[in-house]
Amino acid sequence: MRIAVDTNILLRFLLADDPVQHRIASRLLEEAEAVIVPMVALCETVWVLSRTYRLSRSEIGEMIRALVEAETIECDMELVQTGLATLEAGGDFADGVIARQGQFKRADTFVSFDQKAVRQLNRIGIEARTPA
Repeated sequence: MRIAVDTNILLRFLLADDPVQHRIASRLLEEAEAVIVPMVALCETVWVLSRTYRLSRSEIGEMIRALVEAETIECDMELVQTGLATLEAGGDFADGVIARQGQFKRADTFVSFDQKAVRQLNRIGIEARTPA
């Protein structure tokens, strides 16, 4: 079976903070022929790991890398890599994903009122600016 997973499945699998749900999520991911991880679910997962569980950027990066490198996981690896690069540069995973997705759609630049996001994206080589 090919499945698409929600954020809560990813969180229970990664965190093992609820033994029953962790077991179910693990079995689900192990038995699936393919596990499609939508980028919105991955962005939400990173946000929850950071904001709610207060994990460090490096801990989150390790968890996400281990997840997406699993054989049955299907996701947009270019977006994941840009999100992780942004996260590790001190920025927000989702900002990296959004900016990279914009590039795929031929956007000239990423625009945000978030000056920190703009600095971090420029630091990793993605054209970004604040609006005038």
